[in-house]
Amino acid sequence: MTLHQLRIFLAVARHRSYSRAAEELRLTQPAVSAQVRELERHLGGIFFERIGRTIRLTEAGEELLGYAEKVCTLIDEARLAMEEREGLRRGRVALASVSTAGAYVLPPLLGTFQERHPGIRISLEVANRAVCQQRLLHAEVDLVVMGRVPEQIPHEAEPFLADELVIIAAPSHPLVRAKDLTADELAREPFVFREAGSGTRMNAEEFLNQRGITVPVRLELGDTSAVKEAVAAGLGIALVSRHAIRMELALGRLAVLDVRGLPLRRQWYIVNRERQRLTRAAAVFKAFLLTSAEALLGPTKALPRRAGAGGRKRARDHRPE
Repeated sequence: MTLHQLRIFLAVARHRSYSRAAEELRLTQPAVSAQVRELERHLGGIFFERIGRTIRLTEAGEELLGYAEKVCTLIDEARLAMEEREGLRRGRVALASVSTAGAYVLPPLLGTFQERHPGIRISLEVANRAVCQQRLLHAEVDLVVMGRVPEQIPHEAEPFLADELVIIAAPSHPLVRAKDLTADELAREPFVFREAGSGTRMNAEEFLNQRGITVPVRLELGDTSAVKEAVAAGLGIALVSRHAIRMELALGRLAVLDVRGLPLRRQWYIVNRERQRLTRAAAVFKAFLLTSAEALLGPTKALPRRAGAGGRKRARDHRPE
């Protein structure tokens, strides 16, 4: 049994697919299948079974999964501990982020951080909220950036950057010239929504539900860029982060509507599993976000910098905005 085989087993278990595991590991599918068979031969068990076009873990595979995760985690911690002996001249940070923050908030921050710490390598996975929650649940990354932290996962979360949610429209939209728009006026307009489950979608639905209005859903899109393009094309209005529309506002491609009760103010959070040991590089990156993000990415008005009196909240008592 080799560490290589265990990592391949974990990739197949995570994706429930030999082909997708092969893509992630940059191997051929036959090579992945062969390594899994060799692991099964060595340990005397069958770890996957095929159900139609998908595969799932057997009982033996479920049992091996916990041990494989522990082994690979310990190996990674040992390697990082050795890297940390050289100080911050070297290091790695595995980061996951929801799509809006990953596309519009983190890139300029990462650029500044890399200038200050050129020896630290950052890997950023930009994904939807569900994937980010899975990365957090299984401690597959060091840190996660999101706007709404999951209450069902034990975690530590600290706010590092204020955000505002606003309703946008095409510049030619007749409501652009209106002042102090009411919920009833919005109810007559078709909305472009993010996909169900995204933090922005949740905020939009809460805003509308609190005002007792139902709006027609013209489009449901899985990417903020697609939402912006649809709005610019006159297909509807949408609730988005102000961080995501800076360029479009400067170019005159989008306009912010003057709506009563808006903007909604929220925070971007940097999150890790509760009691997770952060590497030195990850701890330095987290400290950088907490101390530098507002100065670098203003001018949205800052909210209290910490979540609660202690600045750190756990899933059982955290109530994000």
